[in-house]
Amino acid sequence: MHTTPARTAARLLAGATGAAMIGYAAYAATAWLRYGSPPAPGRDDADARLDRFMPVYDVVERHHIPVAAPADVTLQAAGEADLTQSLAVRAIFKARELVLGAERDGSVHPRGLLAFTTSMGWAVLDNVPGREIVVGAVTRPWEANVVFRAIPPDEFAAFAEPDYVKIAWTLRADPTGPHDSIFRTETRAVATDAAARLKFRRYWSFLSPGIFAIRWLSLRPLKADAERRSRGVITHAG
Repeated sequence: MHTTPARTAARLLAGATGAAMIGYAAYAATAWLRYGSPPAPGRDDADARLDRFMPVYDVVERHHIPVAAPADVTLQAAGEADLTQSLAVRAIFKARELVLGAERDGSVHPRGLLAFTTSMGWAVLDNVPGREIVVGAVTRPWEANVVFRAIPPDEFAAFAEPDYVKIAWTLRADPTGPHDSIFRTETRAVATDAAARLKFRRYWSFLSPGIFAIRWLSLRPLKADAERRSRGVITHAG
């Protein structure tokens, strides 16, 4: 039987789709089993500023990438990153809308990660210029049209209203030389009571693969932008 290129392509696509679905299911199952037992940070990942706001947490995501740019340039690039420029990231956001039945957000938000998130209700909890920014909010992420509620920094750690999830995340640039750094980002979340924990565990297990992908997909564009900015600064100074 003769196999046409179109049929071959269809089979390859079906195989790739099946593999992706299996991988997604495996990741979701692992997230369910590991919920409530997050891995401890390594020595270089330890973050005392983040510990102030959330020393105990149910889940955590940590990512890092070396960058050929000074720490302050790297952090500025991270804060101004525009995730909506990525087709894959936009697709992940759209998939969440469809799965949860969310209404389309017609409001206009500023570009840039920090400006965008704070316009949605997140609050800057701590800021070390040129080195690290800690951002947090409380929310009910399982709701279709999620709402983020800012909590003052001095009240965030003690916040315990029922049926909420507290989320805190960082943008951090550790210098490794005069013109080099390591960008790190960490996201922690903890539910405030047993009912919220059950709902969040279901949500996290199902959607955490997409959350992981967004973090991972943002690293290389950030690296490229920071290094481009650094080359511009060095050329201008020269």
